[in-house]
Amino acid sequence: MYNRYIKRLLDLIISLCGLIVLSPLLLLIALLIRIDSPGPVFFRQKRVGKGKKLFQILKFRSMRIDTPHDMPTHLLNDPDAYLTRTGKILRKTSMDELPQLFNIALGDMSIIGPRPALWNQFDLIAARDQYGANDVTPGLTGWAQINGRDELEIPEKAALDGEYVKKMSFLFDCKCFLGTFSAVFTRKGVVEGGTGAIHKKNDETGRKR
Repeated sequence: MYNRYIKRLLDLIISLCGLIVLSPLLLLIALLIRIDSPGPVFFRQKRVGKGKKLFQILKFRSMRIDTPHDMPTHLLNDPDAYLTRTGKILRKTSMDELPQLFNIALGDMSIIGPRPALWNQFDLIAARDQYGANDVTPGLTGWAQINGRDELEIPEKAALDGEYVKKMSFLFDCKCFLGTFSAVFTRKGVVEGGTGAIHKKNDETGRKR
């Protein structure tokens, strides 16, 4: 009952209310992006949705327009070099994700769920297949997001997404939702450079020793 009907109703109500309440902030961010660097306010990218159906995710643009479009951040040689001044703030606070409220209102995403993979992140998509995590609506935030985020290797991330699928309920969604605030304020698991970056950093430190 919850997964089929109530979850979608809550997504619609929360996303529409969020867009109304946050509209002054959204307009301010859009203005700062236009002032800071040339290019569009929004960044659109092909992502994997429920049932592996592709959709266009919406974000505030945080990088220069010459950044490779469909390349995961962790594959860029120097991700920080591509970030705009406004983009650095948006990334630190996760406010670049706010336009995804439109994706949620349209039904492409949910408030809580596995983060949607890039269309060409075949390793992550395949790993999620083992847990049925590609069969649920992807989310703005989720269980993996509050338990490591960028620090996680792909098998760990997929396993946590699978755990979410098994435990998906109203109370578990509330736990993920509340945990997101703590993760955002503490920047828990945020490593500019992406998936498994903390492990790479530890490996490099070990080699230096």
